[in-house]
Amino acid sequence: MEKRQLTDWTFKQVGTKHTYPAYVPGCVHTDLLKNGLISDPFYEDREKELQWIDKEDWQYETTFEVTQKMLEKMMTLTFHGLDTYADIYINGVCVKQTANMFRIYHLDLNQYVSLGKNTLVIVFQSPIKTDLPKLDALGYQLPAVNDDSEMGGLGDKKLSIFARKAPYHYGWDWGPRFVTSGIYKPVELIIYDALVVDDIYVRMDSVEKDEAVGEAEVTVSVAKPGLYTFTLHTENFRIEETFDLQHNQQTVTLPVVINNPTRWYTHDLGEPYLYTFTLTVRDEMCLVAHTQVKTGLRKVRLVTEPDEAGQSFYFELNGEPLFIKGANHIPGDSFVTEVTKASYQKEIDAALFSNMNMLRVWGGGIYEMDEFYELCDEAGILVWQDFMFACSMYPGDAAFLDNVKQEAIDQVIRLRRHPSLALWCGNNEMDSAWAHYEENGGWGWKQAFSHDLREKIWADYQTIFHTILKEVVDERTDVCYWSSSPLKFEASDASRHALGVSGSGDVHYWDVWHGKQPFTSYHDHVGRFMSEYGFQSFPEKSTIETFMTEKDYQIDSVPMLHHQKNGDGNHLIETYMKDALPEPKDFESFLYLSQVLQQEAMKQAIEAHRKAMPYCMGTLYWQLNDCWPVASWSSVDYYGRYKAMHYQAKESFKSQILVVSETDQQLAIHGVNDQEAVTGKLSVVLQTLTGEVLFEEVDNVTLMRKTSTTLKMFDQSNLLEGVEPAGLVLVVQFKRMHEQVIEQRHYFVETKALELKKQAVTVKQLKNHTYAISSLAFQKAVRLVASVEGHFSENYFDLLPDEVKEVVFYPSDGSQCIDIEAEGMGAFIK
Repeated sequence: MEKRQLTDWTFKQVGTKHTYPAYVPGCVHTDLLKNGLISDPFYEDREKELQWIDKEDWQYETTFEVTQKMLEKMMTLTFHGLDTYADIYINGVCVKQTANMFRIYHLDLNQYVSLGKNTLVIVFQSPIKTDLPKLDALGYQLPAVNDDSEMGGLGDKKLSIFARKAPYHYGWDWGPRFVTSGIYKPVELIIYDALVVDDIYVRMDSVEKDEAVGEAEVTVSVAKPGLYTFTLHTENFRIEETFDLQHNQQTVTLPVVINNPTRWYTHDLGEPYLYTFTLTVRDEMCLVAHTQVKTGLRKVRLVTEPDEAGQSFYFELNGEPLFIKGANHIPGDSFVTEVTKASYQKEIDAALFSNMNMLRVWGGGIYEMDEFYELCDEAGILVWQDFMFACSMYPGDAAFLDNVKQEAIDQVIRLRRHPSLALWCGNNEMDSAWAHYEENGGWGWKQAFSHDLREKIWADYQTIFHTILKEVVDERTDVCYWSSSPLKFEASDASRHALGVSGSGDVHYWDVWHGKQPFTSYHDHVGRFMSEYGFQSFPEKSTIETFMTEKDYQIDSVPMLHHQKNGDGNHLIETYMKDALPEPKDFESFLYLSQVLQQEAMKQAIEAHRKAMPYCMGTLYWQLNDCWPVASWSSVDYYGRYKAMHYQAKESFKSQILVVSETDQQLAIHGVNDQEAVTGKLSVVLQTLTGEVLFEEVDNVTLMRKTSTTLKMFDQSNLLEGVEPAGLVLVVQFKRMHEQVIEQRHYFVETKALELKKQAVTVKQLKNHTYAISSLAFQKAVRLVASVEGHFSENYFDLLPDEVKEVVFYPSDGSQCIDIEAEGMGAFIK
């Protein structure tokens, strides 16, 4: 058996003569850019100039040699990813048409090729021209709120709902509109004369401490019927069986029993251990196939069971409840092939840096490349996987439904071997947006349709998300299915929690930001699982400089507004900033303070969720990453630069944290613990910002196992009697002997009311990349900046007078000669 990728492609615009080198995998936009035919799509508002590309058809061409020996064997051409509407020609004959970016297409070649040079041409039809007639035929516009049809020159004609391609290609409230076409995954030629192994799936029925029991499902394509002996082995396990196989594709199963297995865990619970299963297949004469698959042995399930507060929503890994800490992931680039394995590694490293144990692959992007899931497997990070449907309603004709079913089958089979995969979710926000169980609920979509049309649209929805996708997941994998995030329960589910949200399901909470509510609202709206919430910031100046020049350094300039896709987002940041922070002195200071603002918002949100444990059992903020340089909700910008929020996430996602909360003049100190119970000393110190200690108390306390415990209560009026709150800080510490201190600092006023001085911050190099940071005066949100790319162990932290903070810098390129600068908030305000 032989596999080879087809390379050396050319491309051209259909109807023109001149061809150019094509970079496959890639897309039309990146090929135009690399050939100098367009300039940087992300610069200023150049996006507007490039909307013509998706209205044209594009042709890709290559040749491949076929020998006499190849003609005597089976030949299959596999298209792992064609985006999206493609006509495939071999030697001038159209042999296949595709209509789904997310499907894997196989073509039996023998009947189409001949000895010598053969030509393969793929003509990509314009997604816009292809789908416009579908809208006319449907007769009404289905909702698609993030489809930026105006940018594409289409007015109100939203077409994204017809195309099974990445929804964000049509625009989103953090990304540009680039409706791509092209070969975005390899085209692979497979040659075999006996059989080829298409897939191995090790499905475990039980994974206990002393024994793991299941079976390996091996799917093969057979060219020569006959007896074949399958041998599967890994550590402490080996099995061999012989099967009489018929022609074409079929599946055989081999029982798997492993004694005393090393189970796969998330990195915070244990080791993400991977087994390598090796499969060999022999016929009566010789070895005909040899392949390996890496996977982990684990049982993961979503637990949604009735309880006293409504219905639980938590993940259980190998029988243990797991508090989920993480973020939502979007595609790492507007052009998906620009994301490399190194890019994925950088993102997973960022997730590990911030103590995350789950990433949600959100439903408006793509099913990520194999490398993403492999890295999550190795790192011990779970994946919540959405199907690629988001914030829209979709057609329900037979052709569309069949296309969706085949897409789901292809992707579920492709991804099911990954132990990191914890959940398949049908879509993003569609159930709650439509809110069929409420007459005037949801986002108001229903009001545009008659009763009969509403019922049809909802029936089509149910067919896709309650029948087709659920059945594919249930039949082909061992993880759970959740139909929509969040899921709107029927009115008969009257369970309501005191915090003001449903006592069932997961929650997307956006009243802070979209609803313009204060940060304190995070504490009043906590659900069973917080799967989306967020607050925007700008990236740092070095990122801004990649798409604009100094003449446009103001938030209302054309480039700044264009790189803010959320309507009035720039002014919304400004409004929240005026309420919470001092006034910035210049443009760069505004960028810095926007990140501090985002840091403060997310600190309150995450701590509100964690102190509600075990009622709340998960928090996934929106969002981890960006697809271009932009003002957004990300904690890591397009170039991988950590924002203040990302450093805060590291602190707020630690296994044990302290949370200080104020309610009705009561000051409560909570200890939150994801691990086993720990006992130590709790120190509470009230001091002035100049260093004078006013109150101190030390107690022996226990952070209970996998829960949040109220450790201490104070009457705030008594605590603050006779002192000015603006000049105070409460320093709370928990410490076990010879272990790192867990600390929380609490201020009694908004940051803008704190007494801040423009005092210098001192940086002293201790060794290699370790530095001591200190100041004679109190410093708020000290920002460290290095002369080379990289990140710090801590950043945007507070310093008390004469306090010394040791930090480590991790250069991206291993640089040794590095200059470090440090400034507190006082240096950025008027």
